Amino acid sequence: MSELTKNVKPLDDFNWDEFENGTSANVSKEELDKAYDETLNKVSEHQVTEGTVISVDKKEVIVNIGYKSDGIIQASEFRYNPNLKVGDKVEVYVENQEDRKGQLILSHKKARLSKSWDRVNAALENEEVIQGFIKCRTKGGMIVDVFGIEAFLPGSQIDVHPIRDYDQFVNKTMEFKVVKINQEFRNVVVSHKALIEEEIEAQKREIISKLEKGQILEGTVKNITSYGVFVDLGGVDGLIHITDLSWGRVDDPHKVVELDQKINVVILDFDDEKKRIALGLKQLTPHPWDALDADLKVGDKVKGKVVVIADYGAFVEIQPGVEGLIHVSEMSWSQHLRSAQDFLSVGDEVEAVILTLDRDERKMSLGIKQLKEDPWEAIEVKYPVGSKHTAKVRNFTNFGVFVELEEGVDGLIHISDLSWTKKVKHPSEFTQVGTEIDVVVLDIDKDNRRLSLGHKQLEDNPWNQFEATYTVGSVHEGKIVELLEKGAVVSLEKGVEGFATPKHLVKEDGTQATLGEELPFKVIEFNKDSKRIILSHSRTFEDAQREEKRAAKKPRAKKEDVVKIDNQPAATTLGDIDVLAQLKAQMEKGE
Repeated sequence: MSELTKNVKPLDDFNWDEFENGTSANVSKEELDKAYDETLNKVSEHQVTEGTVISVDKKEVIVNIGYKSDGIIQASEFRYNPNLKVGDKVEVYVENQEDRKGQLILSHKKARLSKSWDRVNAALENEEVIQGFIKCRTKGGMIVDVFGIEAFLPGSQIDVHPIRDYDQFVNKTMEFKVVKINQEFRNVVVSHKALIEEEIEAQKREIISKLEKGQILEGTVKNITSYGVFVDLGGVDGLIHITDLSWGRVDDPHKVVELDQKINVVILDFDDEKKRIALGLKQLTPHPWDALDADLKVGDKVKGKVVVIADYGAFVEIQPGVEGLIHVSEMSWSQHLRSAQDFLSVGDEVEAVILTLDRDERKMSLGIKQLKEDPWEAIEVKYPVGSKHTAKVRNFTNFGVFVELEEGVDGLIHISDLSWTKKVKHPSEFTQVGTEIDVVVLDIDKDNRRLSLGHKQLEDNPWNQFEATYTVGSVHEGKIVELLEKGAVVSLEKGVEGFATPKHLVKEDGTQATLGEELPFKVIEFNKDSKRIILSHSRTFEDAQREEKRAAKKPRAKKEDVVKIDNQPAATTLGDIDVLAQLKAQMEKGE
C-alpha cells in the first residue's frame, strides 16, 4: 500500500462495479469530492513536512507532499545543493495551502531554518562534514549558507594556500566543517581548510621523512617576496633565496618565476626538524663559468652591462652569471681616485679589457682606461719643458697648487712659482679650485707621473728692473698693507712689497705708523736673489738730521775720532749698518 493511501478507508457502500462501468448514477459530486479528499494527506499551513522532488528546472522545483496539488519552491533555495534531482526527499514548510491560483506554496528555506540550529550544533559536536553554498564576499572572508543559516568562512580557512581571488568561490557549493559557534549571538564559523589539513599533514609527514640534500622535487610557486620565492612541495614549504634563483644577479624574483608556476628545485639544506628547507633553482643548470669561452684570455676585449656599482668599482656582467670587476683605478689614467659613480652607472653597456682571469676562483678583473692611450707614454712630446698650457686647478696644499692638464696628466705649481712679486702665504689667496690657470712646464718626472709647472715664468723676472729702481738709499712712497709682530709689509710701486721692522716705523713725532698709512720709505737693503727689500720710514728724517749735525762740525774727522770710531762696539742698528755701507760704497767708488 502506498504512502498516499495507507490511511484512507474506502466507503462501505461504494459500488465499484457501477463506477468502473460508468453506470453509477446515485453518487453525488459531494460524495465523490469527499472520497477524493480522504485519499490525500492532511496538511496544515505553517508546518514542516517531507516531500518528494518530481521536477527540477532553473527557476522552480516541484515537490509532491501527497496533497491534492504539488507545491512550488524557488530554485534559488536549493543553491546550496547543486546535485538536487528528481526523487530526492526534501523538507518543506507549508506557506499556503492554496493561493489565488489554487497553487500550494512551499518553502524549503524555512523548513531548513526550523531545524538548522540543532543540525549545526550536531555537526560541530560530531565533526560532521556538511555542505554549504557560498553566497557572497564580506570583510575578511565569505558568507556561506549552511542549513539556511548564514555562516562566516574566514579567508584563512578557505584553503591551505593564500587566496588571491576570493570572487572565484562565490556561488559555489563546497564541503565544510563547523569549527566554532557562539550560542549567545548565534554566530557560526565554518572551515574548508580543516577538511584538507589532516590529509595534508599526513602528506607532509611522508614528504619530510623522505627529504635528502641534493634531492630534486617538483613544487608550485606559492609566494614571491623581495628576498626569495616560497615553493609548495606538496604540503611542505621551502624557500629559494634570491641568490639561488639564477647564476646571474636578480633584482626582482618576479622576473624569474611566476605565481602558481610548476618548477623543479633541488634541496640545498634543512634544519634538524626539517621545518626550514632551503631550495635552489640555479643549481639545476651548469655554472656559466664552466661554459665560458676557453679561448678567452688576458688582454682580450669584452662587452657587458654594469649590474652593481660601488665607490671602489663596478661589476660588469659579460654573460649571465659571469662578472668582472672594474676597479675605480682602472677607469681613468688619472692618479686622483674618485668614486666609480663618476664614470659609470648601473645599466651602462661598456667595453673593457681583461686584466686578470682566474677560472678556478671564477674571478675576473677588467679595465676601461686601457682602451685609451696612456698620456704619459709620449709626455715629452706633448708637454716638453718650456711649453705653455692651460690647466685646471684641482686642489691646494700649503706648498703649492695641483692642476690637471688633461685626464691623467697632473702637475704641481710650487707656491714660490706663482708670483714674482706677491708674497703668497697660501695658494687659495692666488687662485680657486676649478678655475683655469696658465702654466709653463719646468720639469718632467715620468717615473712618478708628475710635472713641475710654473705660473710666474710666463712673465719676465721684474726683479731685474727693481734692482735699478730700488737702490739702497733711494726713497719711495709706500703703503702699510699688513702689520705683524716683527714689523710691517709695505706695498711699493709696480706691485712689489718691502718689509720694515717696528723700529723703522717710528714717525718723526715719535708715534708708530699704522695700517693703511702712506709714508715715504728709504731702501736700506735690496736682495734680488731672495727677492727681499728692507725699508725704513724713520731713516727718511733721521738721516737728514744726522747730515745737518755733521755739516755743523768740521768737514774732516780727527785721527782720535777715527780711532774712537774703530774702538766703538759693533753697531746694533740697521741705521748704523747703513752708514757704514754707504761709506764703504763711496770708498770703493773712489778707488
